[in-house]
Amino acid sequence: MRRMGWMVVAFLLCSVTAAFAAEPKQLVVGLSWNEKRQSLVQAWEDYMKLYGEQYGKEKNVKFTWIVNVADSNPSHQASNIEDLLNQKVNVIVARPHDGAAIGASIKAAHDRNVRFITFDRASSTRKPDAHVGADSYTQALTTGEAFAKLLTEKGIRGQCIELMGDLRDQNAVNRSKGWKDAEAKYGAWKTITQVPTEWNPEKFRTGTANALKAHPEANCMFVASDFCFTAVQSALEDAGKWKPTGQPGHMWVAAQDVNPLGYIAMQGGYIDVATSYDAYFHAVELVKVLGMIAAGQDPGGKDFLVPGRVATPATLKGMEHMFAAEYKE
Repeated sequence: MRRMGWMVVAFLLCSVTAAFAAEPKQLVVGLSWNEKRQSLVQAWEDYMKLYGEQYGKEKNVKFTWIVNVADSNPSHQASNIEDLLNQKVNVIVARPHDGAAIGASIKAAHDRNVRFITFDRASSTRKPDAHVGADSYTQALTTGEAFAKLLTEKGIRGQCIELMGDLRDQNAVNRSKGWKDAEAKYGAWKTITQVPTEWNPEKFRTGTANALKAHPEANCMFVASDFCFTAVQSALEDAGKWKPTGQPGHMWVAAQDVNPLGYIAMQGGYIDVATSYDAYFHAVELVKVLGMIAAGQDPGGKDFLVPGRVATPATLKGMEHMFAAEYKE
């Protein structure tokens, strides 16, 4: 009987231990968006939460998300991050509006022993615990490689307008460099003018219009992001150059991202080559890094980058996990 009693006690102890072991690890994530004007941002957030559920079941982790949005203002974003820290989050994930200004928020988090991950846009000052996003240099380089092949096959010597992004965003800097390096490597075009846009749709339109007037010889473009491609379309229409592939006067266009408006333009034959900004895979990579932190591992300040996939009008339809097919502007 005494032996039987000890067996019961042992069984109960094992049961209690198993119950505690089954408790999922808790990770409270403070997610700071700089803005939410683009459907891309909502797609990222949805995919993070969706994959977080799947990953959590597999790895026994429960993610709790606290989300706030700034108004494209670095000071507002800094205040938002301070609010998240006051809510005792375990990790901050932030898409910086200003790559330099975000350094102060990273320091504030580290002073409180809170991990900090930059997402999509990197910090140019203080190093976070990890950065997750696109390999934006490779993105432009692979677009340039495919574009050079296309122009060569068509017997076109390119005279290109480059519509640059906001140079406070390291992605814009990387894309411009990737485009320049592809130009030097393949020699299929010459960039005849660079137009800064600051990611402002009106500057995409006026910049394109002014560049076309100043350079009527232009027959190709590199668009640093197609998120507001209707602004480029408007300028091309006014100049009589809005023609799909195969029609005389077609403006050969290489772009980045395959956002919803770019997706539509590519379907119509107005964008010839672009490398995708793979929102789903960015989110997957982020959740995996969060999982490392939940497991007590140190990401070591590393970059976790997704290179994207080259798309053309011929290959677009068959590409899986294209957020532009699921989210409309």
